[in-house]
Amino acid sequence: MIDRSDKFCIIGAGSSGIAAAKNFLAAGIPFDCLEREDDIGGNWYYGAPCSRVYASTHLVSSKALTEYSDFPMPAEWPEYPSHRQALQYLREYARTFGLYERIEFGAGVESAEPQTAGWVVSLDNGEERRYRGVVIANGHNWDPRWPAYPGEFAGEAIHSAEFKTADMLRGKRVLVVGGGNSGCDIACEAALHAESATLSARRAYHVLPKFFRGRPIDQANELLLWLRVPLWARRIAGAVVSHVALGPAWRTGVPKPDHRLFESHPILNSQIHHHVGHGRLALRPDVERFDGLRVLFVDGSEAEIDLIVYATGYRVTIPFIDRAHLNWQGEAPRLFMNVFHPERDDLFCIGLIQPDSGQFGLVDYQAQLVANYIAAMERAPARAERFRRLKASESPDLGSGVRYLHTPRHALEVEHYSYRRRLQKLSAALSA
Repeated sequence: MIDRSDKFCIIGAGSSGIAAAKNFLAAGIPFDCLEREDDIGGNWYYGAPCSRVYASTHLVSSKALTEYSDFPMPAEWPEYPSHRQALQYLREYARTFGLYERIEFGAGVESAEPQTAGWVVSLDNGEERRYRGVVIANGHNWDPRWPAYPGEFAGEAIHSAEFKTADMLRGKRVLVVGGGNSGCDIACEAALHAESATLSARRAYHVLPKFFRGRPIDQANELLLWLRVPLWARRIAGAVVSHVALGPAWRTGVPKPDHRLFESHPILNSQIHHHVGHGRLALRPDVERFDGLRVLFVDGSEAEIDLIVYATGYRVTIPFIDRAHLNWQGEAPRLFMNVFHPERDDLFCIGLIQPDSGQFGLVDYQAQLVANYIAAMERAPARAERFRRLKASESPDLGSGVRYLHTPRHALEVEHYSYRRRLQKLSAALSA
């Protein structure tokens, strides 16, 4: 047993893990950061086993609302950087803050078990280490969620996690199942490269353009949030923008949503209406059953399909720790601010959120708050005790009044603006 009980163990060196490492380093908190792959990047490390991005992936949030709080993306970059630029950004962040020499690559974690004091972390090489605490930053968009439908499909079926390039679609009759942002992006790829393209979704979603009057749509919404425009007025504004920029649904063939704007992730896509309007993309409701190469839909329509791409999201999976240690409830752990265990002071999760905007900046503020709490336990016990009582008793509304659809994809949903402000206020209270 290797004794590192003076240190925290940060598991993962993706966008969340390096944010934790940077903020721990700044706060003088000793740590080891363990990464299974051979370099930094996590999900953005295209081609690595852990990565789920495909060749044409770009950020779905603009760079200004994605970047870390103290490390802006280059001004000359496009508003929606590519996955290659995102990876370059993460690695430059790590170089700038001196993180590379503090990360152990090729160090996969097999298990993390709590002890009377601290944790024992077992690595995939058989090594065991004792740590003061654990910071989980392994990401949650990697374990594919597969739906089940009656019948047998005789063609090829893959999850979007396996989709990498448009060559996989060429010459095939493609069905994409799942109406989220990834599903719509892949459906647009199929509209350009496949013999035929069909998109099936259980429900219709709100579709917004990525730009409005030359400005990223999420920055327009950010301005409304900053001006404290009420939710009902922002919904009206979103409907007007969609109507003006994309046209009314009854003209384009894109169905009307069955829920109010923001109750689910809106689709930021300027191409869906284009491909539907040009007859290159067919929209269908949910699948009813399979019969060989025939796919029958719940509205009675059917299609002959060669390849199904399931863009049906991911299960929240933390394989190296028992769910009982994480206060797991339903689809995900039940944690204060999706970060803090209600009882333990040596277990934290960074990046365990699904925001309606960019993520890097939010995990940066999460890591700052964790670092401030750990520092307060040592230097300001009265402030730490107030926070300890808060995290054990309060379950704040992370939707800021938005009632999200009760689906697995919303188990970790947060409204980014109010969530960010709450993180900042909590952090300021601990460091005052």
